Amino acid sequence: MAVKKSNDYFEMLVDLIGYSCEAASLLDKTISNFRMSQIDSNVKEMHEIEHSADIKKHEMLNKLSKEFITPIERGDIIELANEIDNVTDAIEDVLVRIYMFNISVMREEALEFSNLIVRICNETSALIKEFRNFKKSSEISKIIININDLEEEGDRIYTKSIKGFYTSIMDPIRFITWKETFEYFEKCCDACEHVADGIESVMMKNS
Repeated sequence: MAVKKSNDYFEMLVDLIGYSCEAASLLDKTISNFRMSQIDSNVKEMHEIEHSADIKKHEMLNKLSKEFITPIERGDIIELANEIDNVTDAIEDVLVRIYMFNISVMREEALEFSNLIVRICNETSALIKEFRNFKKSSEISKIIININDLEEEGDRIYTKSIKGFYTSIMDPIRFITWKETFEYFEKCCDACEHVADGIESVMMKNS
């Protein structure tokens, strides 16, 4: 039976990852054009993105609770929706840390990481868009490999940056501030990889 357009869960997942990409773009823009005077409005804008994503997810889960037939297992749809939501939450957490820690000067390593987060979110979006064709797609496995590679690049940036902090930041408070902020940067990449892992799991169960 064809899934009704109004209950197209594949498309709903695409909508959810769209908020993640929007959040990643805002984070990258904030860091690349960093102005401490604008951080309040940046955080507010980010929260609005995250809140809209939450509303979209709850609408999706509400429809799902009333659905009799779904294209894949109900539990898998719920898990993927939650994993995608975690991506948006993780990106918001980075900006919140920058705000909470009252960071006044941005580091070059932060821009490198925010650029990477945009790239891995875009790849995750491409994966979700291809997901409806997972039974016959030749692209999904390639995109998953790309996401895994980008996550490993995030690990390398994190490791390199933390090592650099130990040698360049003498003030212990500033050190702790940047170390914790970069832990949240890394969580963004991990969250995208978890989405890819979830899709890979669905493919295995439905092969």
